[in-house]
Amino acid sequence: MSEPVTTNPFVIMLINMTVVFIVLIALGLVINLIHAIDPTKEKAAPQKEAPAPAPTPAAPAPEPVSADGVSPEVIAVIAAALASYGYGPAAIRAVRPIERDGWKNAGRSFGVQRTLE
Repeated sequence: MSEPVTTNPFVIMLINMTVVFIVLIALGLVINLIHAIDPTKEKAAPQKEAPAPAPTPAAPAPEPVSADGVSPEVIAVIAAALASYGYGPAAIRAVRPIERDGWKNAGRSFGVQRTLE
């Protein structure tokens, strides 16, 4: 049997990484070529510049109901955040704070564990 060309792990690493990156670059070129000659892609027909439709005024949002200590400012901020995602005022059904008892329950559990020890 013949002896290996090198036993230096750094040279082997560089050779392997070079091969991997060459293959990745070749795959990227093949993917770009497929996108360029894709026969299933619809041909873009030249479109005439259509006048932009006049923006319709947004429907007035219902007056927020302050329940469970949620201030109208907080509801306005939540509504603005949802509007930035594309939801309209009709999409907001209710704003309710969730109960977060994690710290309270963890403290109780810790206290019970200490008394049992």
